[in-house]
Amino acid sequence: MKPINPIQLKQLIEASLFVLAKPLSVKAIKETVLADFSVSRMRIQETLDELQQDYQERGVQLVKIASGYRFQTQEILSPYLQPLWQEKSPKYSRATLETLAVIAYRQPVTRGDIEYIRGVAISSHIIKSLADRQWIKVVGHKEVPGKPALYATTPAFLDYFNLTKLADLPALTDAASLQGLFDKVQVALDESNDDDSSDDHQVNDEQNDTENGSDTTTNELDDVDDEAIDVVEKGQNLTH
Repeated sequence: MKPINPIQLKQLIEASLFVLAKPLSVKAIKETVLADFSVSRMRIQETLDELQQDYQERGVQLVKIASGYRFQTQEILSPYLQPLWQEKSPKYSRATLETLAVIAYRQPVTRGDIEYIRGVAISSHIIKSLADRQWIKVVGHKEVPGKPALYATTPAFLDYFNLTKLADLPALTDAASLQGLFDKVQVALDESNDDDSSDDHQVNDEQNDTENGSDTTTNELDDVDDEAIDVVEKGQNLTH
């Protein structure tokens, strides 16, 4: 194993995080770019902490999320950076966000559980779109007749919303914090052949809810307030 000095170590870790389009954990850094060097995980962690301090007041920051560390722009700059992205931002219906909120806060849940809490039937497209985004997944089946699938959120969901763990979710009674969580949505670019259909899917979601009952949520979601689960109409691309 080759030795590496502190300056080289910081440079290599910094460069690795810049060139990779996904988060890197301490373990991943050690086993890839630092595989040939004699360096402990503790030393890597200390270097990451130093880099976080170095970037604290800059337009780009080093943040820790569920999957590791990544560079992203400061949230306050997002509105000014939007013109740089010409792609159409995905639109999420109220029904989609309510469904995601129920799964996030009550997981694992079945489709029937979600429909009971929301008070309306759920469009199949909603579950499929959340699964396609890799925000939810099937984690098992409930031991009842029919054995319905149990849904839970994924590490990709935590990464997308800049969370390190589920405990970081704001309290349901804290409408302002919940609104802030959804406002931090990063633009998840659709494939070009999906762009034309995104609006149609949103309309279908809302029509399905209208046909099956009111959009008013029940139980836990009553505490959230309408504006806390409003439609996210403008994405914010936070990642580098």
